[in-house]
Amino acid sequence: MNSATFRFYAELNDFLQPKRKYTSFAISFLAGQTVKHLIESCGVPHTEVDLILVNGISVNFSTPFSDGDRVSVYPIFETIDISEVTNLRPGSLRETKFVLDCHLGRLAVYLRLLGFNVFYRNDFSDDELAEISEKDKRICLTRDRGLLKRNQIEHGYLVRTLDSREQLVEVIKRFQLQKQIKPFTRCTGCNGFLQPVEKETISKHLLPGTREHFHEFSCCEDCERIYWRGTHYKRLKKIVDFAIDETSSNHNNTE
Repeated sequence: MNSATFRFYAELNDFLQPKRKYTSFAISFLAGQTVKHLIESCGVPHTEVDLILVNGISVNFSTPFSDGDRVSVYPIFETIDISEVTNLRPGSLRETKFVLDCHLGRLAVYLRLLGFNVFYRNDFSDDELAEISEKDKRICLTRDRGLLKRNQIEHGYLVRTLDSREQLVEVIKRFQLQKQIKPFTRCTGCNGFLQPVEKETISKHLLPGTREHFHEFSCCEDCERIYWRGTHYKRLKKIVDFAIDETSSNHNNTE
């Protein structure tokens, strides 16, 4: 039986047993076992990992271990460009298209509210989520750690918090999406793009009170849902403002 010494950094420690957090520890393994296998045996989904160093050299998930190896495992780097040293993926992990599991319906709405491309249905199976993530190159957001261990899912993230607004902030910070926020540009119901529409063309679909008091409207290109700045807009605007404020550089600098 061979042995390698592991050290996990930053938020990857969220997945470890208490005695393994923020310290080096040894793992025994059989000849031929790979980096991915041993990392996930510690409870860390491979989708959470952005850089692996074995004896100081960057390796990919399929690299086999040797007896006595020292392994450092890092999460996604938020402020450092590691594209020249990492060998895990041919492209950036920070895509802005998502697919969400059935437990994150409200988060799906909030992400669409901020203009992000979100594929969501409340009846997706794990097999469907993995297939969509792989084929459409979407980041899989989930509360299911086991789902993220599937080989099909290369881009994924385990959402930690339970509150939907806090989840929104968590995802924006995790993938550094602050500059890509475009509020009220997507349909929160179907993910289609919103386009301005003349009141006269949709007047017959409006209630009398709405027709009388509102004059600016948008319509979804796909499902033709109509939007205007009524009381619901004020509520949604508060969510947008909260997300922008909580993820702004000035807010982060004061924490």
